Amino acid sequence: MAGMTPEAAFIAALRGIASHPAARGLADDCAVLELGRETLILTHDMMVEGVHWLAGQDPADVAWKLLATNLSDLAAKGAEPIGVLLGYTLAEDNNRFIEGLGEALAHFGVPLLGGDTVRSPGAQTVGLTALGRATCQPVPSRSGAQAGNTVWITGPVGAAMLGFEALTCGNTSADTSAYRRPTPRLAEGCALAPLVTAMMDVSDGLLLDASRMAEASNVTIALDPARIPVPVGLPKDRLRDAISWGDDYELLFTLPVEAAPPCPAHCIGSVLPAGEAPLLLDGAAPYGQLGYEHR
Repeated sequence: MAGMTPEAAFIAALRGIASHPAARGLADDCAVLELGRETLILTHDMMVEGVHWLAGQDPADVAWKLLATNLSDLAAKGAEPIGVLLGYTLAEDNNRFIEGLGEALAHFGVPLLGGDTVRSPGAQTVGLTALGRATCQPVPSRSGAQAGNTVWITGPVGAAMLGFEALTCGNTSADTSAYRRPTPRLAEGCALAPLVTAMMDVSDGLLLDASRMAEASNVTIALDPARIPVPVGLPKDRLRDAISWGDDYELLFTLPVEAAPPCPAHCIGSVLPAGEAPLLLDGAAPYGQLGYEHR
């Protein structure tokens, strides 16, 4: 496993024991569990203070983001949320987190079903398990992209990066909602699921996630930087930052060339037969770090 990040090496090792078909080889956003006549979609995400949110940030925003990021994984499977389980490290004051979680659950119409609490020194850690119900078969995966497909994204990338930067420099007049309270594309995911050949959410950066989709599908994905949507006013010299920063939670998907998406989306590239690199940006393999990975 030389050359891998610690995160990638750990996941690669786990694949040796995650042999159940529902795990999808740990190469997808969620587990897909056939249970009688239903197909359940299960996902779990964790967040750590100082890594996924800023120290001193409003705990209500942390609770919203925790729920939204998990629901975004369900959206990438075209799933309807059933409920969530919370894992929570107690803080000195937990009221704002509870308020924010209640607001987010009500907003997205998702029930809290249970969970666990602990107390621990150091940075606060929170986690959430989200359960959903598949709305179509087959359930979309990262691995279905085919040469000749078109590549699409549901919205711009880079707004969360700008929001984070505004928060860190104390710019109270900037819109920071994309970073603090992202919106999972649940309705779009359900509409797209019957049509896509592959789909995933963009959480770790467009370049890295597109590369992951290409590797899972054994293809090359070619992106056209001129067609990638970004926030209004983003300086042109910051495009590379925007497409590798992450935390966008838009849906990245591929379609047969004759198909059109049933929801607003931007065509940003095409799928090619597998080449020397899984990802091309303006015709060349992108250099440097593609996105966010735990190192």
